[in-house]
Amino acid sequence: MRTHGHHGRGRGFGRPGGWQQADLPPADDAPAWLAGRLPDGWFTGEPTIIVDREEITVIGELSPPEVAADADEAVRSAAAAGRIGRFREDTREQRMQIADEAEARYGRKVAWGASIGDQKTIFTHLAVPVMTRLRQDERRVLDTLVDAGVARSRSEALAWCVRLVGEHTDDWLSSLRAAMTEVDKVRAEGPEL
Repeated sequence: MRTHGHHGRGRGFGRPGGWQQADLPPADDAPAWLAGRLPDGWFTGEPTIIVDREEITVIGELSPPEVAADADEAVRSAAAAGRIGRFREDTREQRMQIADEAEARYGRKVAWGASIGDQKTIFTHLAVPVMTRLRQDERRVLDTLVDAGVARSRSEALAWCVRLVGEHTDDWLSSLRAAMTEVDKVRAEGPEL
């Protein structure tokens, strides 16, 4: 008689670390390495560096362009977009070289972005396919978003849902990520099996 459970497939839910991470070099020092590798003067402060299994994203704050004190928001936004575009073009060759070095070191693609105040632009970055199985009630949620015109496809609807959850649970997700980092540290200090 077959019982319900893991069926010999590992631990079940959680972070097994299996094939997804088996061949990846660690990237714990990526933020420090990139901060040291980036040319001085690119950004007004320390860049935000986000690392996951597939990609490293570097987003830096640029100095705002000078605009007339009485300029409206549309003019300020256009000037910021122009400054970000200029940064993208002027730094392209250096960014590509740094990205190649980081990819060789960490086994991940590098995406770049820049911001000025609330305006943020991410340059080329990965859209990684993720396979999932959904029950009918869950599929109906996605289909409702598609039928309502919120999304063009189930895939886009699922990405929209993930962004929405991420926005509304950012503090909780940050705490969860910090806890997982501590678990990884303790696991690494444990005996080898």
